[in-house]
Amino acid sequence: MVTWDPIRELERFQHELDHLFTGPSGTVHQYPSVNVWTTENEAYLTAELPGMEASDLDISVLGQKVTLSGKRQPREMNENERLHRRERLSGTFTRTLQMPFRVDAEKVAAQLENGVLTVTLPRAEDDKPKKISIQIA
Repeated sequence: MVTWDPIRELERFQHELDHLFTGPSGTVHQYPSVNVWTTENEAYLTAELPGMEASDLDISVLGQKVTLSGKRQPREMNENERLHRRERLSGTFTRTLQMPFRVDAEKVAAQLENGVLTVTLPRAEDDKPKKISIQIA
């Protein structure tokens, strides 16, 4: 006979919540998932945004910070449909990421293709390293 143990149930519930909000590495999921990489003169950001339209997204740049925000609408259910499971998030989101250099906001380019947003973030000219010539005395 198994007795009900409220502490064990709370621990199980906590474990399920932790699993829901963390990835395989134990880090907290943030939406949308992004990749960022850089070259000497640019940073590139890709974000997974399946089912979203460009009109639902906003990108802003201030100094070294890039903010991606938007709103994902939930799928409308027909009268004869019942939701069985919903794992894809809906609602508003905001992600702010710090780049390793100041970004030239006037030259930022973004493209949404097949649910993947690609943002090219050029380095600000006055933030690029300058070579200093040495004069011989």
